[in-house]
Amino acid sequence: MFVRSILDIIRKRINEPISLIQTLLGPRQVGKTTLVKQLIETVDMPFLYISADNIANADSIWLIQQWEIARMKEDTEKGFLLIIDEIQKVRNWSETIKQLWDEDRFKNRNIKVVILGSAGLLIQQGLTESLTGRFEIINISHWSYAEVNAAFGLTADEFIWFGGYPGAINFISEENRFKDYVRNALIETTISKDILMLSRVDKPALLKRVFELGTFYSSQIISYTKLLGQLQDAGNTTTLSHYLSLLDHAGVICGIEKIYQEPIRVKSSSPKFQVKNTAYISSMLDYSLPEIKSNPESWGRIVESAIGAHLINFSIDGNYQVHYWKERNLEVDFVLRKGTKIIGIEVKSGAAKPTSGMREFKNKYKDAKVLLVGTSGIPYHDFLNINPVSLF
Repeated sequence: MFVRSILDIIRKRINEPISLIQTLLGPRQVGKTTLVKQLIETVDMPFLYISADNIANADSIWLIQQWEIARMKEDTEKGFLLIIDEIQKVRNWSETIKQLWDEDRFKNRNIKVVILGSAGLLIQQGLTESLTGRFEIINISHWSYAEVNAAFGLTADEFIWFGGYPGAINFISEENRFKDYVRNALIETTISKDILMLSRVDKPALLKRVFELGTFYSSQIISYTKLLGQLQDAGNTTTLSHYLSLLDHAGVICGIEKIYQEPIRVKSSSPKFQVKNTAYISSMLDYSLPEIKSNPESWGRIVESAIGAHLINFSIDGNYQVHYWKERNLEVDFVLRKGTKIIGIEVKSGAAKPTSGMREFKNKYKDAKVLLVGTSGIPYHDFLNINPVSLF
């Protein structure tokens, strides 16, 4: 399971003679805090775990005070492990950590530092602006089907509908309760605490509406201009693109870009909206799992979104890009690019055969591998068990 592999990575790194700041980034409620609690149980050194989540007006003074506690308790032989959760809520955190870290290195203090955060864009800005050369990032994405199945025994169809939030899985036997939990404890908290409180958003209602429409249109290509037509007080396409970027860095929803043979044109395309966890879709719909499965067209969209989320969530550590391909009315659902290697993926949950879009795509990219996921191809429950990196 991914927790075990990440634990092994962190343990190895903090036990190295020269250890960098280990930075765990990922969406809310995917297990970051649980992971470090398991880490504490498996390392042989004193530790201090602190969280800025419930500290009013956490600032550099608070952070310095906590760091001084770590210095006082440092074991000269074993060292000391300092874990700081929700670091993005501490004002001027990156500059303060840089000062404290550099002081400890100069004085040969053996203090190991792990920081956790759920506002990816804000944390990455702080890391690159102040802590260059002092940190390593460990990305923790939404749980995959293999992980959810191993931990909770969910079927592929249950995973496609309920998504991969471990905390929410406890409520799937009561779908209304499940949906309330996802909307209130996950979506609202992410938007309110990880985006609106920490980034400049001039139109909060518009940001929430972009999320709702992005969820509704997941797995569909929608131009920003068309999106503007469905929004009131929408500003301009630049605003919508910025808000989608904020949602992307919060681990919620993203816009997949069209693949071009000329890379410079990629950013000019209309995005294909893609949720990173299908729990967002099911929480917004007034259907149960049996009801949605009885509608082949709607179920097909959910399946495609689950495949897209699977590809996106593995892409960061897998070091590949996810695109789509479209010319006129011809389309290929997902295109993976890793260096010079390209894979076209068509998703069909019903009766299927190779499409004209896939044939034309193959004509354009003659060396590309092409895959069909669904009926007559790789069954989607099998594909969700695959690490996409293995396809290259």
